[in-house]
Amino acid sequence: MKKSALLIPLAILVGATALSSMFIVDERERALVMQFGQVKGVKSEPGLAFKIPLIQEVVRYDDRILSRDIDPLEVTPSDDRRLVVDAFALYRIADVVQFRQAVGVGGIRAAEDRLDSVLRANTREVLGSVSSNDILSSDRAALMMRIRNAAAEEAQGLGLEIVDVRLKRTDLPEQNLEATFARMRAEREREAADEIARGDEAAQRIRAQSDRTVVELVSDARRESEIIRGQADAQRNRVFAEAFGADKEFFEFYRSLNAYKAAFGKGNASMVLSPDSEFFEYLERADRPVVPAPSAPAAAAGPAAD
Repeated sequence: MKKSALLIPLAILVGATALSSMFIVDERERALVMQFGQVKGVKSEPGLAFKIPLIQEVVRYDDRILSRDIDPLEVTPSDDRRLVVDAFALYRIADVVQFRQAVGVGGIRAAEDRLDSVLRANTREVLGSVSSNDILSSDRAALMMRIRNAAAEEAQGLGLEIVDVRLKRTDLPEQNLEATFARMRAEREREAADEIARGDEAAQRIRAQSDRTVVELVSDARRESEIIRGQADAQRNRVFAEAFGADKEFFEFYRSLNAYKAAFGKGNASMVLSPDSEFFEYLERADRPVVPAPSAPAAAAGPAAD
């Protein structure tokens, strides 16, 4: 009875010791076996692994690609135009032993603080060597590669591998935005004024051309009308000449009647003329008695009869 009572606690102790000596390595992580602060082994293959109970401990680190957002920072490109840059980096722990030696018990938090300093310094250095137009253009892909390569050299001392660096946002500082917007508005207003001036110039040119065309058309029409009117007047005069030429006396009488009509047709009129003026020739004829024309002399009578 006493013997069995001792075996049960011993079995429990042996089982607990055996369980504490085993640990499982996940496929998404790597493990360090530490003994009194010294690295005794690296477990990178997933599965069951062993350590010495109570003496050794296991420290696990993520083996996946991790991301780190960099706090927005101001950079001054070569053209002295300040920009606010927001970036992030992708990294992974390449050497867990070197990583442990570099950051100690601080782990990922301490490593990311030091990585932020590296990325911020290299971002300022690379972006400060180019103009703001280069940063805002398609050349920014090459600039991000330069930042990654420069940061990767320093990150190797931390046991880290920089996979990629990306610029998420590149803006002007808040205090410069209003001035920039005002300058943009002024430029757009100037462009609009130029377009309006060119439109007015084109409109004036078109109006001048249309006015010239109207004058030319009206002048041609008047010239044609004057030609036609002259030809009609000539035809009318020819007809009158032919008609009045048949009876000269009637033509003179008709002209006198038209002259009387023009002289006396507008109300009372007074005229001072000499009595023997030719103007009233036909009026004087009208006052004279009509003397019948003498008849033809009779034929001579025959010889008187004896």
